Amino acid sequence: MALSHDPLWPRAGSWPEFDGAADAVLLGVPTWRTSLSPTGAHATPAAIREALPRYGATLMGPPIVDLNEALRISDAGDVSEPDGDAGEATVIERVRELSNAAELVIALGGDNSLTYPVALGARATGLITFDAHFDLRDGISNGTPVRRLVEDGPAAADLETARIDPARIVQIGIADFANSAAYAQRAADWGIRVITLDELRRRGIDDVVAEAVEIAGAGADPRVHVDIDVDVCDRSVAPGCPASVPGGLQAWELRALSRAVASDGRVVSADLAEVDATADADDARTVRLAALCVLDLLAGLAARH
Repeated sequence: MALSHDPLWPRAGSWPEFDGAADAVLLGVPTWRTSLSPTGAHATPAAIREALPRYGATLMGPPIVDLNEALRISDAGDVSEPDGDAGEATVIERVRELSNAAELVIALGGDNSLTYPVALGARATGLITFDAHFDLRDGISNGTPVRRLVEDGPAAADLETARIDPARIVQIGIADFANSAAYAQRAADWGIRVITLDELRRRGIDDVVAEAVEIAGAGADPRVHVDIDVDVCDRSVAPGCPASVPGGLQAWELRALSRAVASDGRVVSADLAEVDATADADDARTVRLAALCVLDLLAGLAARH
């Protein structure tokens, strides 16, 4: 559907192609081939870009802020074949290039397997996940990125940082009846800080985010990657996520978490994962939520400035 044009109502999206310098840059990483469940997640980066212009770029404040004016935002296109060893190496190299030139890299997935190469490319020393699941499985799939970041070697020979200390990992939103005891024990044995959905709601977003960035952002030269797995949300607001369950986060909670965490300068990269644009509701509510999370990440970045 064609959108109306009003010069006094600037829209989000349609940002210029990355030209070597930016405050924030988008990169499509449409991983899907190793997904544990059938998915059309490779269609999602394009769907998010299509959804972004449905929203304005203005924060109501106070003060009122136009993100298009407050930030240099650009789009680096997509990695065409991000799966497999060669694809991961390409993602790592591309994210490395972008993170050297931008304050925040936002990767549009794709299934959750993108978290591994994006975090490595950003040289992450800490990890925060918003996810109902641990993603600590063995092997290589969308259920393994957190384990791989702890245990596996680099996918590119010249990487300076190959692993993340599990004591610098915080997993927020882990849900009952969505995991196994074995993987919960693995997280405990490794010293991963797990903040369940119930604890998050009991303590509140600001308190949880403050703890998360202190843990993930500890140490010298901290660089935190944030994995936003949209299936942490309630199925009513994320029907396009194959693994979303009733009782998960509401849309406003995920958006508030995204904005809060991105306001910390130790966060250098983020990904949006596990949205299957081909399985979304007719009103595209899941894709539109992902697009709003992009804008909330940018709002957090603007708050740093």
